Amino acid sequence: MAYKIMIIEDEEPARILLKNYLQDISELDLIAECSDGFTAVKTINELKPDLVFLDVQMPKLTGFEVLDLLDHKPLVVFSTAYDQYAIKAFEANAVDYLLKPYSRDRFTAAVSKALEKLNSGFSSGVFAKNIINTIDEKEEYIYRIAVKTKSKIHVIPVEDIFYFEAEGDYVMIHTKDGKFLKEKTMKYLESHLDPKKFIRVHRSFIANISEIARLEHYDKDSYVVIMKNNQSLRASNSGYKLLKAALNL
Repeated sequence: MAYKIMIIEDEEPARILLKNYLQDISELDLIAECSDGFTAVKTINELKPDLVFLDVQMPKLTGFEVLDLLDHKPLVVFSTAYDQYAIKAFEANAVDYLLKPYSRDRFTAAVSKALEKLNSGFSSGVFAKNIINTIDEKEEYIYRIAVKTKSKIHVIPVEDIFYFEAEGDYVMIHTKDGKFLKEKTMKYLESHLDPKKFIRVHRSFIANISEIARLEHYDKDSYVVIMKNNQSLRASNSGYKLLKAALNL
């Protein structure tokens, strides 16, 4: 029985090329193709392919954001035009990556690697988690966060976030459009949010500095942060010191 595969690629010529290369590979059955990340997340979760050819640079959602939002985690062969960091990550964890433009021989080599893993019963869930963890280690500030609810994907600019609240290995994101749960840690957010814009005021809270209304005494030696949405966040001693410096108090 052939393995089910999908193509996720926003450029039509690239999709046509992939389908052409796949024609002679009987072990793979192309069940769907998508041209954007939103449709990809929905379709992958519904059809549960064994293998996905996934472009990294796409509008709306990147290939990495697609992978992060999936409930079903297939094996993935990435394609990329220029992201040198991504290439490093792929070399460490991915089944393979295709650096555009790539030849039929290069594509066939990537398929061979994928088939080897599929035939051996390789855990695609572990693979996906390793990729996401590697990308999370990249030291750069994030400018948006993608979250998935039951029926919709939300891409939230960080400037629209009031604060983050710890929920175990998840965070609750409090925004101007409501609350959203995301499987990320406070440690990840603290290292990936611009410290000129966000401060960890307490072990349970990271606040958007521009959304802070004022500081108030809680008791003799502690304070609370009053946000512009009228929510109150407890501030630790270290958080209070950071806030004083940031707000020039």
